[in-house]
Amino acid sequence: MPVGVVLFLVYGLIMLGFIGLTLPKVIELAIEAPVSPLGLLYMLLLAYLIFTITLVLQRKQAGYPLALGLASLGVTLVFVNPLGWFALVAAVVVLVGLRRQASRAWFSEP
Repeated sequence: MPVGVVLFLVYGLIMLGFIGLTLPKVIELAIEAPVSPLGLLYMLLLAYLIFTITLVLQRKQAGYPLALGLASLGVTLVFVNPLGWFALVAAVVVLVGLRRQASRAWFSEP
């Protein structure tokens, strides 16, 4: 498994853990209103994250652009997160790792 793919999987699992740790806030909002914008955002991000990680582990060609898209989401965290600069550096490292030829060759299954 190429280094870029390993970096992406670690990045994805950290994001999954972060979503899990901050989920109680969404649950508190769900008590007040069954549908909230933050809840929808969390569910979309969670589905996108799990689907992308699954495709990457299966080495599917469709997983490559989804992985690039998910890694680039970390760039936007600079504006909304106090640890945004860490997220920016991590996202850039993952993007550079995924752009390497060995990482592209990993996604060989149609």
